Amino acid sequence: MLLAAVVLAGCQHTTVTKEQAFPNMYKEKPAAILVVPAINETTAADAADLYSTTIAKPLAEAGYYVLSIPYTKQFLFREGVVDGKQLEGVPMNKYQQMFGADAVLFVTIKSWDTNYYITGGNVTVAANFELKSTVTSDTIWQYDGIVVHNTSGNSGNLVADLIATAITTAMVDYVPVADQVNTRIVNTLPVGKYHQRHNTDGNDKSVLLPTGSGS
Repeated sequence: MLLAAVVLAGCQHTTVTKEQAFPNMYKEKPAAILVVPAINETTAADAADLYSTTIAKPLAEAGYYVLSIPYTKQFLFREGVVDGKQLEGVPMNKYQQMFGADAVLFVTIKSWDTNYYITGGNVTVAANFELKSTVTSDTIWQYDGIVVHNTSGNSGNLVADLIATAITTAMVDYVPVADQVNTRIVNTLPVGKYHQRHNTDGNDKSVLLPTGSGS
């Protein structure tokens, strides 16, 4: 059975409430989120597509209206944009004018790696999430996430485990791994207006505040 471990990464972390960590989320109360193509810094060509197929559900479950990702991708493609890197420097109010978005989610995929070692292996996915306001252009929420998906054999037979690890790692389905990354990180996001706990989750103390997060 595949085991997964999740680390929310950052240089320094302090346990705080959601409202302390991301006060501008409670001030601005964004309702509609635009998800733009990810910046893929890995050698996995399909990493950005796998991310985009698994991000809408956790955002919607968190109480946000997610503007159509296929439509957004198609619209930007017609404008010559195929990678999020090309969107750097675009004024944030343009996204509000073109799409009616309250905030834009930018994601940089840092790692999408298959790793082998003497007695096992794993698949590592890491990404940086940044939500920016189309009103103020400020970063109102930010998080780094890493999922390490263990693909090691555990029979006790070294040779058998090496073979099992190689097969399991080669055949791992990246979609559930991407889903884990998105779901675990979105869970740190204050819930939106379509969630029953909207405006009541500010005192939740499950947030690890990374250095440089929105304030």
